[in-house]
Amino acid sequence: MYKILLVEDDFALADAMRKQLESYGNEAHTVADFRNVTGEFAEYQPDLVLMDIMLPYKDGYYWCAELRKTSSVPVVFISSASDNMNIVMAISMGGDDFIGKPVDAMVLNAKVQAILRRTYEMTGNEMKMEFCGAVLNLSDYSVEVHGSRVELTKNEFRILQVLLENKGKIVSRDSLMTHLWQSDLYVEENTLTVNVSRLRKKLEDLGLCDVILTKPGSGYLLP
Repeated sequence: MYKILLVEDDFALADAMRKQLESYGNEAHTVADFRNVTGEFAEYQPDLVLMDIMLPYKDGYYWCAELRKTSSVPVVFISSASDNMNIVMAISMGGDDFIGKPVDAMVLNAKVQAILRRTYEMTGNEMKMEFCGAVLNLSDYSVEVHGSRVELTKNEFRILQVLLENKGKIVSRDSLMTHLWQSDLYVEENTLTVNVSRLRKKLEDLGLCDVILTKPGSGYLLP
């Protein structure tokens, strides 16, 4: 059972989402004091946060940035402001996904369960993936080579993880975007390109050159 914190000031919607999440065996709690979201987060210790953007006193972007100072717990934004600018802003501020309002119960559960599995259902040897003499640590989003270590952003980590899971196979750009954001409708093509470029630079700094190959018109490959 996972604990989910709802940061949503529409209490009717929050109650409906709480019941839906609990029907899948999770536990859910709705924030009561919107001046003290971080305090309620620290007290409840959730495994995932569902965060509205438009909130009393401070918006969801502010609270996500505050949570990111101390925690890497997944944050999924929920908002009626589902234009590309808000979606990109949500991801840039540390969000892991975005769900537009009105909230579809099936989409809510599918995204929540996918993020919980991806984040927490890794044990034993699955906590590390080896490649090209390097190690990708799944527990802290880092890559190590002969004692040298570099930290990856969540998006860089997911790109490398997906490529490693499909080692020797071409992974399409659409497939990568689906793994990253669960909906390629929300992601501009250039966003993925920038993330891949930054990941390559970090790997090159560790001496891992030409690890990620581009297949024009197809996608990316880790040979």
